[in-house]
Amino acid sequence: MRVTVNSTGLNELAAVLDAAAEDVVDEGRKVVARGAMNIKKDARRFASGIAHAPSYPYSIGYDTKVSGATVSAEIGPDKAKRQGALGNILEYGTVNNAPYAHLGPALDIEGPRFVAAVEKLGADLLEDQ
Repeated sequence: MRVTVNSTGLNELAAVLDAAAEDVVDEGRKVVARGAMNIKKDARRFASGIAHAPSYPYSIGYDTKVSGATVSAEIGPDKAKRQGALGNILEYGTVNNAPYAHLGPALDIEGPRFVAAVEKLGADLLEDQ
């Protein structure tokens, strides 16, 4: 049995993908930063009102990083800021203290929005070419 494959249009497809690749990191950084900001805001809101840690929510921030074609964000309390070192204790609790889950729930809320934003970015980059 013999199969014939027609490769018409592969060069055009390669050109579209190459053009989209030029913008994907810059646009991807914007999507990651927006998601990180949303997580930070929700985590701060969830952590507000803890009587013994009133400054803790203000220690929550984020940083984005680009390494090659990888864009990432780190979100959480800054231990150098007032009450920032309480992050693990508040999120997970201790033997003597119940947890105040705030980072995990914030991530859970943002997850579906982030996936949708990445999908939209991919579609937009390919449509624009």
